[in-house]
Amino acid sequence: MSEFTVTLPGGKVWTPKFVEVINQEKCIGCGRCYKVCGREVLEMVGINEDGDVVRLSSPDEDDDDEYDKKVMSIANVANCVGCEACAKICPKQCYTHEAVAA
Repeated sequence: MSEFTVTLPGGKVWTPKFVEVINQEKCIGCGRCYKVCGREVLEMVGINEDGDVVRLSSPDEDDDDEYDKKVMSIANVANCVGCEACAKICPKQCYTHEAVAA
């Protein structure tokens, strides 16, 4: 089976690669990827001392004592369009993307 591709207006063939995994061990929680993604694919979460994910409350509330560090997570994978902007801006190269079969 072949990969899904798109022919751009200039005739170039492009293969979108969709976000699969974020390596939360490498993630520093800088938020650059969140800012560059306009599709609401990503969400910042906290990781507590046991390694469990802690949902962050609103920015107005102080929940710093509930987690040890902030990391990015995939919230809405179906919204990803395969542009890889998140991976291109990530200073720690935390992202894994994959093409899909057509």
